[in-house]
Order: sequence, then C-alpha cells, then structure tokens
Amino acid sequence: MASEAIVLEVDGPHGARPVRISSPSRVLWPQAGLTKLDLARYLVEVAPAFLRANGDRPISLQRFTGDVDGESFFSKNPPKGAPDYLRSVPVVYPSGRSHPQLVLDEPAAVVWAAQMNTIVFHPWASRAGAPDLPDELRIDLDPQPGTTFADVVVAAHALRTVLGEAGLTAFVKTSGNRGLHVFAPIEPAHEFLEVRRAVIAAARELERRMPEQVTTAWWKEERGARIFVDYNQANRDRTMAGAYSPRALPAAPVSTPVTWAELDDVDPAAFTVATVPERLRTVGDPWEDLHATAGGIEVLRQWWERDAQAGLGELPFPPDFPKMPGEPPRVQPSRARRPA
Repeated sequence: MASEAIVLEVDGPHGARPVRISSPSRVLWPQAGLTKLDLARYLVEVAPAFLRANGDRPISLQRFTGDVDGESFFSKNPPKGAPDYLRSVPVVYPSGRSHPQLVLDEPAAVVWAAQMNTIVFHPWASRAGAPDLPDELRIDLDPQPGTTFADVVVAAHALRTVLGEAGLTAFVKTSGNRGLHVFAPIEPAHEFLEVRRAVIAAARELERRMPEQVTTAWWKEERGARIFVDYNQANRDRTMAGAYSPRALPAAPVSTPVTWAELDDVDPAAFTVATVPERLRTVGDPWEDLHATAGGIEVLRQWWERDAQAGLGELPFPPDFPKMPGEPPRVQPSRARRPA
C-alpha cells in the first residue's frame, strides 16, 4: 500500500529544503477540522515572525501521540535521525544537570518539528549563545475563576505602566487561552534568579496598586477572584507558549502578539491556525521590533531590595525545584495551619 506521505519544499536562508510530512491527513484539531498538513503549512506561512520570536533559543517541543485531546510529552533533546540542519546548545537545568537542547534556526526546522508531531513550542527567555542570561523579562497574567479576559486586559495595561516606570518597554500577546503574556526586552546581563526577582518586584508593585484585582499568591486557595501574576514562569527551564505557537485546544488558537492600541478590543478566540497568516499579511507583526532596544532591570532590582528590607523576600518556587535559599515553606497554607 502506497504511503500518503508528502514532501514540502520549505524555503529558507540556505535555499529550499525538502521536509517529509507523514500522515498529512491526520486530524490534530477535530473540532476545527485541521490536519497535520494544515499545521505544517501554517508554520511555513508564519515562519519569519515565528523565528524572530522563538528562533536562536533553547526550545522545548510539546509533542502529541494523537490529536490535541490525547496525551503529550515534552521533547528537549535532538532525537535520533534529526536533520543535520537542526542545532542544539548545552543548557543547565534547575537540578544542575546539563544537556543539549534543541534550537530552531530556519523554517525547515520548524516544519520538521511539526512532522515530529509538535503542536506547542516553548522557547526559553535566553538566546542559544548565552543560555544562562535571559534577554526577555516575561510575565504571565493568569486569570483565576471569577475573572474575565477584560480583567486581564486592565491588569496588562497597569503592568505596562509599572514596567515603563522601571525603564522597560512592554509588549503583549494573547496566551492562546484566557490570559495574556507581557514581555520586555532586557540586556542579557543577569542570571535567571535575578530576572525572576525583577519579575517579582514588578508583580508586587502591580499588586500594591490593584490589590483587589491582582495577586502574587502562589497557592490557589489564596488567590481568590483575581489575576495571578505568575512570577515562576521567569525561572530557568520554565517556559510559556511562544509567539505564533499554536495551542492544544479545540479551536486551534494561536498565542498572538497584539498592539497595545488594539488590546481593549481583542478577541483571543479570533486568532487561530486558520486566521493568523492573513493577520500577518494585512496587519504585520506587532513584535517585529521587540528587540530593537533592550532595557535594564536595575530599577526593578532596587524595588526588590526595598521590599526585602521591608520583610518581603522570596516567594515559593515550583515543586520540582531544589529548595532555594530564603524560600518560605513549600506547603499549602491550609495544611500548614492544621493542628497536629
């Protein structure tokens, strides 16, 4: 029986490369009726903007064994049989272990990832040439039950103001779900822990200004109906879906950069694998100049020191991290209060 596999000729900086797509008719998003070939063609169309945002970075591939309703796993290391144009870079994980991690440099590499059943792309906040030094300050605004996307938009505008006062230029994108991601380009001069503390400083300042709308509480039982500022996404080896990455949700949404001017009227559900290529053709890429000017985190570091002197120190780390100096007990508050 003949294979249904097809070969896409993918243009790139080194000319066209053939990328084989096996099972092109395999449906990845049953509700949207989109296939593996649709995904590959989407990535070809958005490749310039996608690579501007996610290329030249260590990246984790979220690969699926079936469609988006099935199981997935994260792939970080170059698999056997990877094409010779695929690159990797040694990175150090929170455990202290070092291992090569994938880097995507050209459109053919991105389409190859789709052939490997990747749907969601998770880039690091640092470049491949300096993986220990983030060049992006990233803040995830995560709506909690009882809040709306409109609430997230209000918090994002306020966060932009906070970052501006700290000397940083903020950019925003939809998460591809209910939240927003706010990025600010920074000089790659500080290790992940320092950048995490800068994020916490910004988050605390936002929380002070909007205590009824925003929270830095790590434990869900303490968040209430507020927007959670997920500071732990700034940790080493902690990533969020990259700009122009599809999401594994029924309607095939895409994490999409938007301008601040259009944010108030944005409908995140309108940005999908089927619609984003046309948006790029007609509107352009709002993040095209994201790294044109990088800021510093000196002001945010001053805010961190000010808060530390006032008794506000470290916040909890993710559960798989080693115990960190100064970290509060990693136990749910309601359990910590439970009598023996």
